[in-house]
Amino acid sequence: MDDGGRLVKMEVDYSNTVDKTLPECQEIAKEGRVKEALEKLLSLEKQTRLAVDSISTGRVLKAIIQMLFDVADWESLNEHILVLTKRRSQLKTAVASMIEECCKFVEQMPDKETKLKLIDTLRTVSEGKIYVEVPRARLTMELVKMKEAEGLVAEAADILQELQVETYGSMEREEKVFFIIEQIRLCLAKKDFIRAEIISKKISTKFFFADTDNIQHLKLRYYNLMIELCQYEKKYLAICKHYQAIFDTPKVQETEEEWKEALKKSVLYLLLAPYDHEQSDLLHRVYQEKKLEQLPTYKNIVEQFRCQELMNWDAVEEKYSSVLKEGTMEEPASGVFTLETEDGEERWQDLRKRVIEHNIRVIAQYYTRISMPRLSELLSLDEQVAETFLSELVTKKTIYARIDRPAGIITFSQSKDPGKVLNDWSSNLNTLMMLVTKTNHLINKEEMVHRLIK
Repeated sequence: MDDGGRLVKMEVDYSNTVDKTLPECQEIAKEGRVKEALEKLLSLEKQTRLAVDSISTGRVLKAIIQMLFDVADWESLNEHILVLTKRRSQLKTAVASMIEECCKFVEQMPDKETKLKLIDTLRTVSEGKIYVEVPRARLTMELVKMKEAEGLVAEAADILQELQVETYGSMEREEKVFFIIEQIRLCLAKKDFIRAEIISKKISTKFFFADTDNIQHLKLRYYNLMIELCQYEKKYLAICKHYQAIFDTPKVQETEEEWKEALKKSVLYLLLAPYDHEQSDLLHRVYQEKKLEQLPTYKNIVEQFRCQELMNWDAVEEKYSSVLKEGTMEEPASGVFTLETEDGEERWQDLRKRVIEHNIRVIAQYYTRISMPRLSELLSLDEQVAETFLSELVTKKTIYARIDRPAGIITFSQSKDPGKVLNDWSSNLNTLMMLVTKTNHLINKEEMVHRLIK
């Protein structure tokens, strides 16, 4: 196949000539006449290339670079790689086989500088060539590892982001996911959270449904990175879902300590998430998880949030503070409310807010009107603080409420349109009259039956 993508027929088969010439050149090189052997191989390479014998050309190219590698002439090796790939009408399959052979030399380089030069040469000659995109991606990953080891995380991330592996048709799907996960990891390492979120959307979570060990390993790495990303943005519900995915992984289910850790964190982040229909539905589904029975403390706190009853924060803090923050022998702490970190203390305050919001929703369900002093008494808060929490829930449209400040009265029932009220009254009246008519008919029927019996 030529550079235009057309199929080109081989004109002459040089396989026999190559079989004869390669051993001769190897013997000449062993005698120390490397330059003479190279000239002979380069002449043969020209003949096989012009005859469009791709297999023989590939063999000759590999023999040339192998010879230079054996004599440790690293500068000449890099020069010949550049020259051979740029020759007129060079065959793609021959170049691909040569680059794949050169990739094997990378790990065998004597020092770091020589290794970097070889990687740079191979990345240069393979740039923009679809038929060697996979070897180039692997070389780039090797370069990224070296840069990261030097502490140049930002530079390593920029180099790896140049690869659009999701467009590589010749790369296996597992390897693509591995490269994308590495891109996410390096973006997080240099605190580029926006780009990390964009890159993460390139992976479809359906890929993780397979149960092979390698895919499960990739799944755990992916979700742990997504948790780190969501921690920065404080997306508690998303973190809960990620821990649920980790909990559902067969590899995690095999180890009691791991699934308990995932389930604990899933429950706590679910409780920390602001209330909405999705959060409420997930709360009920988590409560039905059979393995939650082995974590009685966490099951009890979930049950309290499910019940439409007021929760006293002081009582909650007294009952659960030590277990959730420090843990016990039976139930070690999850690390969500770690005292030594600012995030842990902030999450504890967020849990307090969720308890207050839960109480306000319960009050809105049972009361149509309530005074501000009574509301603050039920919430164990100052009137101003209680009003702030109430206003936030109204703004989010979690509940409906109107405050009459002069009277100090809060109304939870929504005022109806007069037309709608009249329609409801008319409908109810029609229903009542139908019941009266039906009852009258049944009474007449019973009277007629009794007359016949008599």
